[in-house]
Amino acid sequence: MLTLNEVGKNIKEMRETKGLSVYDLEKELNISHQNQYKWEKGKSEPSIMHCIKLADFYGISLDELVGRDN
Repeated sequence: MLTLNEVGKNIKEMRETKGLSVYDLEKELNISHQNQYKWEKGKSEPSIMHCIKLADFYGISLDELVGRDN
């Protein structure tokens, strides 16, 4: 079972791998930087709609986005 910290870590790694800031994603996907910080620190979890937006943006599956091994 994945924890919020693990999911947040994976979301942050995806963003950083692309060389993006939370402000870049805020502009591109209309996802507030405050929400992104909360996810990345494991303080809250993204909605499924936010996960879909992020996965589509990165061209990956939802499983890959949250670091779930198949």
